[in-house]
Amino acid sequence: MKAHLVSNGVYCLHADIITSDLFEGIWPIPDGVSLNAYIVRGEKTALIDLVRDWAGAPRQLEEALSSIGLKFSDIDYLILNHLEPDHTGWLREFRSQNPNAEILATAKGINLVKSFYKVEKKLRAVKDGDTLDLGAGKVLSFFEAPNIHWPETMITWDESSGTLFTCDAFGSFGALAKFDKDNGKDRIFDDEFSPEEHAFFEKEGLRYYANIVSSFSLFVEKAVRKVDNLEIKCVAPSHGLVWRQNPKKIIDRYLKYASYAKKGEKEITVIWGSMYGLTKAGVDAVIRGIEKEGVPYSAHRIPDENVSWVLMDAYKSSALVLAMPTYEYAMFPPMSYVLDIFRRKHIYGKKVLRIGSWGWVGGAKKDYEAAISDLKWDSIESCEWQGAVSEADLAALEEKGRELARLVKNQ
Repeated sequence: MKAHLVSNGVYCLHADIITSDLFEGIWPIPDGVSLNAYIVRGEKTALIDLVRDWAGAPRQLEEALSSIGLKFSDIDYLILNHLEPDHTGWLREFRSQNPNAEILATAKGINLVKSFYKVEKKLRAVKDGDTLDLGAGKVLSFFEAPNIHWPETMITWDESSGTLFTCDAFGSFGALAKFDKDNGKDRIFDDEFSPEEHAFFEKEGLRYYANIVSSFSLFVEKAVRKVDNLEIKCVAPSHGLVWRQNPKKIIDRYLKYASYAKKGEKEITVIWGSMYGLTKAGVDAVIRGIEKEGVPYSAHRIPDENVSWVLMDAYKSSALVLAMPTYEYAMFPPMSYVLDIFRRKHIYGKKVLRIGSWGWVGGAKKDYEAAISDLKWDSIESCEWQGAVSEADLAALEEKGRELARLVKNQ
């Protein structure tokens, strides 16, 4: 693994994480994820963000540092834009190798350095407008960007190279080496990937945003406004591609993702679970109605599909179909989990149809309505049936699908 030259005196140290672990202990990463840290060299040297001891990441960083003649002990400053452990978990080991480096973070970040890692010395809190002069024309500036996606987050700016170091902002899932396993390539920059490869990272970027950032879309918009007057030549996140050819593309993409918190695309996400096929028959009828209106849709069966992908499509869509049977006087348990995730991720303002079957007694409706009480959804009248769905029910369900689709088309 080598360091990648971003600009004069600026390098990316990139580690690919290929693992069966879940990101944040929740989200699957079947194609891995990258951890990017950065070196800025003037007369002194700053390391921007770190890694955790995960799938050999510290060793990969050490190799990249070595390729430009550096060791961890050579670092003068460690800048922590975000204290989540995937970017800081190796901090105590770094400190043991380099007891003299000064650690910079926001005031809230410094508190987390102390509480997470019990480091007390050579710490500096920075705020909006503060700078760090590395000499030789390299001056770093700091912008607080709280709640992207932790409250201590900041962004670091190198005016001399036009590089914006954004940590979790503008990131994505997907190891950068996903496409390079058999050809020996080592790519990190947006202009080094094909349109097909970009399509992969765009989808994984949306999933990353929906899973990690969607609750904080308002703060994404605020952060973009804060740096809007900068002449940005490169966006350098700590996950995913480094955008040196078209940095505006990833910024605009994130603003589009943030807009989904207010108004989704004209499409429908169908989320369904069925024990014995009785609810599925109703789902099929609703989908026939949606198809007759020509509205795009995606469909996810739970719990067969992980909520990570369900959340991605639901966040993007302006409307949802939620289909579940009654299970022991309440909702089908996997749907309860999905709705809890929706509540946590602020999946607000959707147009929603709920359907479902019940056997010996109902109960899902009452449980469901309590679960969505804070979600500000525009619900059309739900449809339930006992046992097998009748021909009349199928006709009504198909019309419900058409009704929802028409609402989407006319929004």
